[in-house]
Amino acid sequence: MPYLAIVLLLAAILLFWLAARQRRSAGLPGGRVIYADTSRWNRLEKPLYDPILGLTGKPDYLVDQGDEIIPVEVKSHGSYSGRVMNAPYDSHIFQLAAYCLLVERTYGKRPGYGIIHYPKQTFAVDYTPELESALTSLVNQMQEQARRKLDRSHEAPERCARCGFRSVCDQSLRI
Repeated sequence: MPYLAIVLLLAAILLFWLAARQRRSAGLPGGRVIYADTSRWNRLEKPLYDPILGLTGKPDYLVDQGDEIIPVEVKSHGSYSGRVMNAPYDSHIFQLAAYCLLVERTYGKRPGYGIIHYPKQTFAVDYTPELESALTSLVNQMQEQARRKLDRSHEAPERCARCGFRSVCDQSLRI
């Protein structure tokens, strides 16, 4: 009987160690994961939505730390997989800022920061009023540009064929 207890204790320690290792590899801070939208989890989460800006997003993880909810974006592949960087890409910072805004609007808790995790390093990005203002300005510019009717260049039929807007585009090439 004592042998079984020792085996169970060792198995429990191994499982806790593996869970902590997986959490570190995903770049997750301490806290309870309340949202996960990655291929590692079976169920797909509903996107967060802000009707004021018309903004929708699905962060990879949301970690509840009690007084705040921290969005985590995991970048696990692509050109940055083997690089060590001085700072995250601007586009990733704005993506994370959008998740921070969506967390605040959805859960009523403003995150002080969010996390971008690359394969070789992790960055904590402060969600400041300045970053929120820059995000809001960028979203408004993008929406204004989308409202304007722009002629599209269709000099590359293969690019038109792969375009995500092809089904609603009145200028798409019929290939």
